[in-house]
Amino acid sequence: MLRFPLRHLIHRHCTSLCHLCGLPITTLNQTIWCEHCLTYFQPTARCQRCGLPTLTSHSLCGQCMTNPPPWQRLFCVGDYHYPLSGYIRQLKHQNQPQLARDLSWLLAKQIPSPAPFITSVPLHWQRQLKRGFNQSALLSTHLTRHLNQSGHQVRCDNRLFRRIKATQPQQTLDKQQRLRNLNGVFRLNHKPAVSHIAIVDDVVTTGSTLRYLCQQLLDIGIESIDIYCICRTPEPSSSI
Repeated sequence: MLRFPLRHLIHRHCTSLCHLCGLPITTLNQTIWCEHCLTYFQPTARCQRCGLPTLTSHSLCGQCMTNPPPWQRLFCVGDYHYPLSGYIRQLKHQNQPQLARDLSWLLAKQIPSPAPFITSVPLHWQRQLKRGFNQSALLSTHLTRHLNQSGHQVRCDNRLFRRIKATQPQQTLDKQQRLRNLNGVFRLNHKPAVSHIAIVDDVVTTGSTLRYLCQQLLDIGIESIDIYCICRTPEPSSSI
């Protein structure tokens, strides 16, 4: 069996086979997926603010009407289910940074009017050195390129925030532990000369990290914050 990076390279440059199903890609597109498999990534009804799935046509869910998060809009590709969950694991834990290009292409399709300034959730330097890259920074860089190719004018700065403390991975903690885990973790490096900023992350669950970063931006006068992520999933048995 071909190793994943070689298979990815072959799919992109040497064949017209879908990366997901392996069948021929019969229509020209910019991705590694065929038209049929692209339907896996079709948008579903979501709250415009928190990004969680809804069963109604209302723009906001009940939670966001009464206790909204500090950001204004959240755009995502889908839930943390197959096939997106597999791609996220491959990107982060199986050394597949090339997937960031295609995942960010899917995300760009969901954002009609992007923020003029995009940044990403930082990794501590020790974790980034071990992994070899920051997946959120890769996603934001490719996302900016896709958006600009579509006619938007977007600037990307992945050094806006710095993680100054190494912490236990958030996914291993409950909500209260996540909040305590973030105390004094991030530093804002400079004040951007814009009023509207988007923060990119791979997966949003409780939103604890993003709330912390948003508050730092609000404290310096940023007026509007968007969240761009590949997957949005609720925390177990609760909401954000």
